Amino acid sequence: MTAILIFFFAHWYLSLFSQTFYLHRYSAHKLFTMNKFWEKFFYLFTYITQGSSFLSPRAYAILHRMHHAYSDTPQDPHSPHNTNNLFKMMWDTKNIYNDYFAYTRKPEDRFSKDIPQWRFIESLGDTWMSRMGWGTIYVLFYLYFVPAGMWYLYLLLPIHFLMGPVHGAVVNWCGHMYGYSNYDNNDKSKNSLVFDLVMGGELFQNNHHKNPLSSNFASKWFEFDPTYPVIKMLSALRIIKMAPGIPIEMPHHIKAKAA
Repeated sequence: MTAILIFFFAHWYLSLFSQTFYLHRYSAHKLFTMNKFWEKFFYLFTYITQGSSFLSPRAYAILHRMHHAYSDTPQDPHSPHNTNNLFKMMWDTKNIYNDYFAYTRKPEDRFSKDIPQWRFIESLGDTWMSRMGWGTIYVLFYLYFVPAGMWYLYLLLPIHFLMGPVHGAVVNWCGHMYGYSNYDNNDKSKNSLVFDLVMGGELFQNNHHKNPLSSNFASKWFEFDPTYPVIKMLSALRIIKMAPGIPIEMPHHIKAKAA
């Protein structure tokens, strides 16, 4: 049982780090820069840690920039306030994501600029061979390490299969439904936790929507974003360099309607 729990939490937090550090703070917001070697290193790291649920940095960045521009309005690609339930939100988000991933929908220019791309990894990560291959590795690990009689541990496997979308669903649903607000952002963003050790700082949505160009998602003295110290360490090691980020403004007619 110990091996299973170690494997589960390692997969959870490594995949989560890829999502918050590389997909979110780097690809979508460019809160720091890195050279081409490290960009490809973390691209590959994202593919390995997300495995069967690999998310394209390009498609992720486009959707996330749209989310900031149209937060909790009908144009928001994944607001819980535009749907009846969590699963419908995930399904609708998947459809929009697939359109941008397949280049069948053209984004606004401001949503698609300066995004890291590695076509080979993107194509590989989206193949059924890759997704099924990673899924098979997870299943074989469980078959080898699950103790006799502890069949319920197999219920963790669907989370492994869909780790990336699970993280996104938790953040997008809880971060705009539950918690407290430090700021009035003209949307429904919330801070769900004070010490966000569960989602690596991603559940400071209210803070993040107020200050999207801050690499520290915590803003009050009592809040803690566990990814921020890692960013500071990588900056001290000169693996990354702090940057001003990419501002994504809400259009004036949407601002007026939200106000």
